[in-house]
Parts: sequence; C-alpha cells; structure tokens
Amino acid sequence: MDPALRAAATGMMAQQTRTEIIANNLANVSTTGFKRSRAHFEDLLYQTVRGPTVIGGPAANTLPAVQIGRGVHLAGVERNHEQGNLEMTGNNLDVAIEGNGFFQVQLPNGQVALTRDGKFQLSDDGLLVNSNGNPVLPQVRIPNDATAVSIGPSGIVSVQRQGGSVPEELGRIELARVPNPAGLFALGENLYAATPASGEPFTGFPQDDGMGRLLQGALEASNVEVVTEMVDMITTMRAYELTSKAIKTSDDMQQIANGLVR
Repeated sequence: MDPALRAAATGMMAQQTRTEIIANNLANVSTTGFKRSRAHFEDLLYQTVRGPTVIGGPAANTLPAVQIGRGVHLAGVERNHEQGNLEMTGNNLDVAIEGNGFFQVQLPNGQVALTRDGKFQLSDDGLLVNSNGNPVLPQVRIPNDATAVSIGPSGIVSVQRQGGSVPEELGRIELARVPNPAGLFALGENLYAATPASGEPFTGFPQDDGMGRLLQGALEASNVEVVTEMVDMITTMRAYELTSKAIKTSDDMQQIANGLVR
C-alpha cells in the first residue's frame, strides 16, 4: 500500500475517534456529575531516509536527518474533572459536592465505587442509596417516623422525628479522594473505580483535609460546554475532509503513474 494512503487512513480513523468522544460529551450534557473527555494523539514511527550528516571539517555544519512520518494514533483519552455548575433542586436528598472529593457507594459485588452524582433516594428499609439502589458509604438509615432530613456542609445527617423538638444525628457522610482523578476507570451509571493509575482512594469528612463541602438541595451539572464541543466538532470535520482529500490525491497520482506505461 502507498505510504501516503496508509498515513491518511490513520488520520481519518483518528478524527473519527475524536468525533465519537465529542458525540459522547454532547450526549451527556445533561448528565449529573458528568466529566467531559478529550482525545490525545501521537505521531507514529518515522521512516528515516537519511541520518544526520556532517559536512566539511571540525567546524562544519551538520545536516539534520531526513524523516518521513507514517501517520497518527490515539495516545489516550483524558477526562476533565473540573467542577460543574451547581443547580438548585430543592430536594432534601439531592447533595452536591462543592470542591474535591467523591461519594462512595457499594456495588452488589461488594466493590466500592466513586461518584459525583449526589441524587440520593431512600430504599424500602430507609437506607440512603443512589439512583441505582447502591447504598451510600458509610451507610445511613433514615427512620420511618422522620419528618425532615438535613445534610450539613460537613456531611452530618440529622432528622427531625415526629413529636421531637431536637434534631437527631444519625451519621456522617464521608468523601473519598484519589491522587490522580484522571486515572479513574469509568464503570458507567456515573460511577468510577480506582485503578493503579488513579492511586488508592483515601477518605475523610467534608470540609476536612482538602475535601469539598456538601450542599443539600443541589446537584452538580455536567462540565460539558456545548459551544466548545461544537467548535471542536467543526475542526474535526474539516480535518477529516482534508485527510480524505489526501487519500483521493494519492490515488489519482497512482493512476497517473500507472497510465505512463500504457
């Protein structure tokens, strides 16, 4: 295969991958706690036609090497964990994190997952769970006779019982942090799992040791900026068109060369 065709083909595949990432960002523009992703690319190995050459004596000039690139490939997909806008909902079980940290939930297999989605609910036995029914850690159980639930900025969960005059403290929500949030593994359903790249999570209470504070009655919106994504999509489309024209040009040149011997 003509090296130009191969290099242009890798460029088209790279832009197609970038389009898929942009499409996923736009699809999740309304997803609670979603973090946008961005593709990173690297050039492939180069064909060295001629190495560095020294011309003349000791004080001579050195000609640089002559190398021809052979395309591009996907180097990684980085997730941007910048804070999203906080949107007030008025629901007492909705909790947003303002600052660093993740909520912890326990999956059915016992694994602990991390999330920025604080849209909590109550299970049939009063446990505080996420929208998929996974209990929040540490587990907090709300009594049936509770008339109001309060979640403070420091994570303290208290309720007002029927006939009671003093709020009763039930527990305290903990947050988790990792050294490198970009290294978290996305599980879907707004959940992440720790990996060797992210580092082991360490826990703490909100507002302590660099943890963010909690805001009851609010949710963190997606940090996707639609205008930025649309500009990136236009740029990607133009790059895709140019690489496709490079393929057509290379094919036309081969046809011309083949016609010379006829």
